[in-house]
Amino acid sequence: MSQETPLPFVYQFAAGAIAGVSEILMMYPLDVVKTRVQLQTGVPTAGADHYNGMIDCFRKIVRNEGFSRLYRGISAPILMEAPKRATKFAANDEWGKIYRKAFGAEKMNQSLSILTGAIAGVSEILMMYPLDVVKTRVQLQTGVPTAGADHYNGMIDCFRKIVRNEGFSRLYRGISAPILMEAPKRATKFAANDEWGKIYRKAFGAEKMNQSLSILTGASAGATEAIVVVPFELIKIRMQDKASAGKYTGMLDCVSKTVRAEGILALYNGLESTMWRHVLWNAGYFGCIFQVRQLLPAAETQSTKVRNDLLSGAVGGTVGTILNTPMDVVKSRIQNSPKVPGQVPKYNWAWPAVATVAKEEGFGALYKGFLPKVLRLGPGGGILLVVFTGVMDFFREMKQPKPLK
Repeated sequence: MSQETPLPFVYQFAAGAIAGVSEILMMYPLDVVKTRVQLQTGVPTAGADHYNGMIDCFRKIVRNEGFSRLYRGISAPILMEAPKRATKFAANDEWGKIYRKAFGAEKMNQSLSILTGAIAGVSEILMMYPLDVVKTRVQLQTGVPTAGADHYNGMIDCFRKIVRNEGFSRLYRGISAPILMEAPKRATKFAANDEWGKIYRKAFGAEKMNQSLSILTGASAGATEAIVVVPFELIKIRMQDKASAGKYTGMLDCVSKTVRAEGILALYNGLESTMWRHVLWNAGYFGCIFQVRQLLPAAETQSTKVRNDLLSGAVGGTVGTILNTPMDVVKSRIQNSPKVPGQVPKYNWAWPAVATVAKEEGFGALYKGFLPKVLRLGPGGGILLVVFTGVMDFFREMKQPKPLK
């Protein structure tokens, strides 16, 4: 982003909102396809409801449900993403100003950065969670629309039926786990990579980061993050699963029943696979970004800077996704497999679980939904950054005093 004089909050908020909406408009069909493909489990069977990859899914949705189905339910994510993206760009800066003033600090330190990120993240969840529920409900509908309480004719209809049939509180059901996870997750993201970088630079006597240290730092930060978030992710997954959600009345009930039936260590069920997922992602992402930036010509203009950031981020995200997607698949299965005394879980350890899925369902099952996910990850991030930077530059030009004629 530009290093020019920062603009007031309202300009940052507006730029972030415009960037978020732009990304959603261009990337939403890929998100629909990715969700449909990822939901398939077990051995593939013939039929219109089975998708043999991204292209087949796209074709069958258009043929059986119409092209507009690729954009069905888009109003919810647009209303959610605009303030969400704006929050990501602007709220952290505003909270930083508040805390610097409150604690009499001239500059941000690590503690203030952690506190700022945590508060901004929790605020975002509280505002956006109902829209995320509505988006998921509408997006997961398949087939030709039919009448009934379980079919939603858009965002407003979905919101109305959820409140009428399930109660308003259903829009916030399960929010405890992501809220409690957000603070330590944000804290880890703000602190771990920077701290591990300092440790490794000192340990290896390096003044600046190089590719090897970037990979090592990213992997270590990923492992640290996994240790912090895995209990929250386990509870969230068990409550979201349709087959087991009815067993629990809420997050604390889920924790209580899990510990009582399986022991306290069950909360860290899937730690190994979660750690592998974060380690592989961070190592691939940070390592590739550093290397690609070194290989690309130095940015001498704004257009070349945008190009360099887009290319390095897309390559890093792609490599990270290639490396960690199988672990993401088996992590959810491991965490959703309760431990029964006297029985060995089908999915227990990460690498054996990868082998089991590949053997029973084929190697491709480890990469369900991979292509649309990658296509969204690269250009989506690029679109967001380019639009935000462009809008901010436009606002700066507007605020500059006009020369007197």
